[in-house]
Amino acid sequence: MNTASQQLAAPSGLLSLGLFMVPVLLVIILGGSFWLGARVKSRESDRPRPEEQPHLPPGGAVHEIREHREPEEVPRTPDGGRPLTPYELTNMQTRASTDQKRPRWSRGSSGSFGGGGLGAH
Repeated sequence: MNTASQQLAAPSGLLSLGLFMVPVLLVIILGGSFWLGARVKSRESDRPRPEEQPHLPPGGAVHEIREHREPEEVPRTPDGGRPLTPYELTNMQTRASTDQKRPRWSRGSSGSFGGGGLGAH
């Protein structure tokens, strides 16, 4: 064996050592993550017992209600008075509509702004 082949063989020893150490380090990191996860889980509160779970209301299951709602009217500004600011309007309530039929769009309209239809011309 000459010195040139010895110089080429020397770095391959470090390479094989590196190829062995990288998986060992990964296994150590994975083991540490499992250990840390077990510590965190042991500090958490216990799962709720069956009697602590939510129950149905006494009247049974609540079902979907379909109804048409209409908003309350916006208060009018009195003559000579100042207009209300958005902060003074508060939360606008809704009430059940007197007409419970589904609203239909007029023929030829797109049904929404920018809906892509021709619209009513």
